[in-house]
Amino acid sequence: MSSPSVHSGDKSSHKVVIVGGGTAGISVAARLMRAVGDIDIALIEPSDKHYYQPLWTLVGGGVCDKAESMRDESSLIPTGVKWIKDRVVDVKPESNVVKISSGEEIHYDYLVLAPGLQIDWHKIKGLPETMGKNGVCSNYSYEQVDGTWRTINSFKGGTAIFTQPNTPVKCGGAPQKIAYLAEETFKNNGVKDRTHIVFASANASIFSVRKYAQTLDKVIARKNIETMFRNDLIEINGPEHWALFKHLDTGVETKLHFDMIHVTPPMSAPDFIKQSKVADAAGWVDVDKATLRHNKYTNIFALGDCSNLPTSKTGAAIRKQSPVVVANLVSLMRNQPLSVEYDGYTSCPLVTGYNSLVLAEFDYDLQPQESFPFDQSEERYSMYVFKKDVLPQIYWYGMMKGLV
Repeated sequence: MSSPSVHSGDKSSHKVVIVGGGTAGISVAARLMRAVGDIDIALIEPSDKHYYQPLWTLVGGGVCDKAESMRDESSLIPTGVKWIKDRVVDVKPESNVVKISSGEEIHYDYLVLAPGLQIDWHKIKGLPETMGKNGVCSNYSYEQVDGTWRTINSFKGGTAIFTQPNTPVKCGGAPQKIAYLAEETFKNNGVKDRTHIVFASANASIFSVRKYAQTLDKVIARKNIETMFRNDLIEINGPEHWALFKHLDTGVETKLHFDMIHVTPPMSAPDFIKQSKVADAAGWVDVDKATLRHNKYTNIFALGDCSNLPTSKTGAAIRKQSPVVVANLVSLMRNQPLSVEYDGYTSCPLVTGYNSLVLAEFDYDLQPQESFPFDQSEERYSMYVFKKDVLPQIYWYGMMKGLV
């Protein structure tokens, strides 16, 4: 495959502009090229590297090397797509323009917004200063993820806390998955009997779908993990080893000592989205949950983590959203009705140990929508292998090429 052409953004105009070169942006570009062929597409993405982030749970658990999750961005952008290697700083839907950091404006006939979300480390007081030291770690950064494994594997006992914030996050199950792997490591390393594990989550329960929650409640009981639901981490002091939580219903604050803490940071839509006219009141791109077209601007679509779709923000969700966006975008170009709808399908492979996994699949109504002919709420070794070995191949050689 030839390398994509890189443009500096010289007040160019394109038929389709895609903002974001992550999972959503690349998969839409690949599908659109396959669907239409010779079409003028520009993709705006500043990064040199592309990451398969679902692997980071296993990196943090010591199973994989983080380099396995990385590819050159240039190797993934489809041939024929123009790569504008810059970042978007503003969207002006009334004039069909996106502005990039160089100051140039890129004009579009149709716009696909897929910039993902941003990690708001700074919204937890004290977190940026102590990340990566004092027993503080996180899987939500390529730079930090291998530090999670070093922290877990060197743990000598005490209190280990795992957090989940009061915001949507990439893969809502990831904050608890690393706790399960850590518990097993503590047991293997002979320190479990002198360890207190706490899962402090801003959510009201372990999982939103009852069928899978029933299994996870048993996992928590088996692993002797204390749960603190509706508790949001608001401050952390690394040198003094304490974390401050606020109960979202009562307002009561609780200070806990920790010997290690895995922090899942707050996340939100990118600032340029929040500050633009395409955002809803909460800052996410405001789209119709079935067609994925913007509710006000008819030539704009959005998918993935930046959207206000009421489903979990996962790569599996994007795999189902991408063909809907492409089909409806092509219909719009041909002045045909938008006839393809997204039902909210998402999936969360819930790792419960080094050889077990619950594959949760469900829709907007939180009803299971399972792919395999067995009860996926049961912990299975086969599903662990599926996540570890099969899903990365599907991602790189299927999704990123617009094939699945």
